[in-house]
Amino acid sequence: MGHIDVNSLQYHLPDGRVLLEDVSFRIGDGDKAALVGVNGAGKTTLLRLIAGDIEATGGAVVRSGGLGVMRQFVDRKVEDGEQPPTVRTLLLSVAPPALQRAAAELEASELAMMEDDSEPTQMRYAQALSDWGDVGGYEAETLWDTCCTIAIGIPYIQAQFRAASTLSGGEQKRLVLESLVRGPDQVLLLDEPDNFLDVPGKRWLEQVINETPKTVLFVTHDRELLAGTAKKIVTVEVGSSGGIGGSVWIHGGGFANYHEVRKARFDRFEELLRRWEEEHRRLKDLVNELRQQAKVSEVMAAKYRVMCGRLERFEQAGPPPAPPREQQVKMRLKGGRTGVRAFECVDLELSGLMKPFATEVFYGERVAVLGGNGSGKSHFLRLLAGEEIAHTGTFKLGARVVPGHFRQTHRQPALEKKTLLEILWEEFSFQRDNASPTLARYALNEQAEQRFGNLSGGQQARFQILRLELTGSTMLLLDEPTDNLDLMSADALEAGLEAYQGTVIAVTHDRWFARGFDRYLVFGSDGRVYEAPEPVWDERRPDRRPVKSGAKS
Repeated sequence: MGHIDVNSLQYHLPDGRVLLEDVSFRIGDGDKAALVGVNGAGKTTLLRLIAGDIEATGGAVVRSGGLGVMRQFVDRKVEDGEQPPTVRTLLLSVAPPALQRAAAELEASELAMMEDDSEPTQMRYAQALSDWGDVGGYEAETLWDTCCTIAIGIPYIQAQFRAASTLSGGEQKRLVLESLVRGPDQVLLLDEPDNFLDVPGKRWLEQVINETPKTVLFVTHDRELLAGTAKKIVTVEVGSSGGIGGSVWIHGGGFANYHEVRKARFDRFEELLRRWEEEHRRLKDLVNELRQQAKVSEVMAAKYRVMCGRLERFEQAGPPPAPPREQQVKMRLKGGRTGVRAFECVDLELSGLMKPFATEVFYGERVAVLGGNGSGKSHFLRLLAGEEIAHTGTFKLGARVVPGHFRQTHRQPALEKKTLLEILWEEFSFQRDNASPTLARYALNEQAEQRFGNLSGGQQARFQILRLELTGSTMLLLDEPTDNLDLMSADALEAGLEAYQGTVIAVTHDRWFARGFDRYLVFGSDGRVYEAPEPVWDERRPDRRPVKSGAKS
């Protein structure tokens, strides 16, 4: 078993700004704890500090038990001249350091043998094989065989040299998670492990977190996963002044009453400040009253001096700590009136992805598109957005329907090197003065001069939604919009969609988010597209029925 102790941890950014200050908490043996907070507050940085990837400015981290770490992006970028990662290197990336070093030496000695068959090279290779065995390399390969068979359906011996990029994001995550959960490390740090997993994958993840005896600290924005697994919630809170981040607040219960307890906590901050201000006014009034009386009485003069000292000590002690800054995101998605029929298709088939289907979507409807990875959901949205997608059959958007497309990956090559201000100027003729309050509504005013490509996933998602707001779209096509949004931003998106005067079609694996929709269009694993009366995550359900719809009243 293992544990994590974080004691008075501090971290300052290279420019001197405080990201984390006086962070302390403990994750005990076998605990299942979630790390939450607004985008950019420092959750990933905190995990990297615990993992030892970066050095803290102050404080200490104490761990027991081996540490297994899954980074936010398992599909790392490949530098120029570097070999693309394979399934083997993907698995090695989450293996213990000793195993990684032995693997690197074994690979280097094998390459040397191909060029030079001399005795020293052979001896080096023999020693590398021995070291590989000593650190448990052969046992690891047996474990990886189990992981590959479960996660991608083929044994390790066939998969090891396959390019990792040929696996979907969900398959890569599942493979890494299988390796960590089945591996020897007793403490797991998981940075957004649910991203790219479909709902069966997320249910599997819930089961694994709940059943493993290991200590797990994980970052997630998935409210359903939080509700189903977290026994403790560590919130990274944004500092009230000066710095970017601050400290942490520990909620010792689950997610069910998290918002209520957090609100009560903020109410206590306000109550303490109110009481301090009342006492401050009372003391100042007494001092002023005694000042007048002291002019005519030595007795009152003595009381006046005592009261002045008391007021001075009170002011020196200062008010109670200011509450952390609350992220205020207000999404004003307006939309507009369109024809009654927003979208219709007849015998529509995306080549190689699904069987022909027909459906109609009417103005104002909220349609959730559900289904497993690779079933064609994202291609369907791209087709509606106007992209060239191979298909047969016909489809048509209704009168005055202006689609606005939110892309799942946020990858926008045309925007990567531009700042947010530059994008708003080029696309919407926004000057700095009118851009600032608009960015502030999306909690992006401090990122105005940053390049889009340097933003966090959640910040990119909020900026994408802002662009949809400004384009005046009358039909929103949202591809996994909540994937990288923090809890508060996801709530703000739901509030914005509720007020939106238009049609919404959203691909989602977010079970919490999906419950707010009117209709559910399911892309089945057998290629059939059908409508369900409620969110359907098990495609084998017998009660599925062909797509059928009627005009919305």
